[in-house]
Amino acid sequence: MNAACPGRDTTIPLDQIIAEYGLFGLFAGAAVEGETIVVIGGMMVHRGILPFLPAIAAAAGGSFLSDQLFFMLGRRFRDHSIVQRIQRKPAFAKALATFDRHPLLFVFAFRFLYGLRTVSPIAIGTTQLRARTFLLLNAAAAAVWGATFVSVGLFFGTAIEEAFGRIKSLTHVLIGAGVAALVLWLVLAFVRRRRKRTTNEA
Repeated sequence: MNAACPGRDTTIPLDQIIAEYGLFGLFAGAAVEGETIVVIGGMMVHRGILPFLPAIAAAAGGSFLSDQLFFMLGRRFRDHSIVQRIQRKPAFAKALATFDRHPLLFVFAFRFLYGLRTVSPIAIGTTQLRARTFLLLNAAAAAVWGATFVSVGLFFGTAIEEAFGRIKSLTHVLIGAGVAALVLWLVLAFVRRRRKRTTNEA
């Protein structure tokens, strides 16, 4: 939960970074660090330090930019030695296998999947998926992701702060929230598909 400073013995709490740099800190943290700092951003909303909707926009924007850059890296430098080294990682093969089974769903959902967040946009960039399709799905998914984790910090801020003395990280909370959001989205998609099929048969 702390940002270490190389060469120094002190650490800077992530909530202090957001309190000092505001929405820009949340934007940068969402791009670099991920869910933990976005939940902390939600806790800052809970404390009245940050506004709700701009916090979601900052978190979504940071996530969108980061994954868009990784996608472009995979697309532009797919034959480069750096990308080829990444391709040898087991997570890369897992991401591609999941993409092959459910390409559009995976593009939407990979940022909610623990262990695949960073490598997935690079892997998708090496496929034949259209850049415009990735951009649109990436934007939609980033908005849902930002709203989900800012809301977790907002509505469960007090409980999370109380739990900080008993747990070392928010990993399990974040995984649970991400899985819950993904399951909810899948259920809604299934219901819409069933309704559409019933309408067509009628």
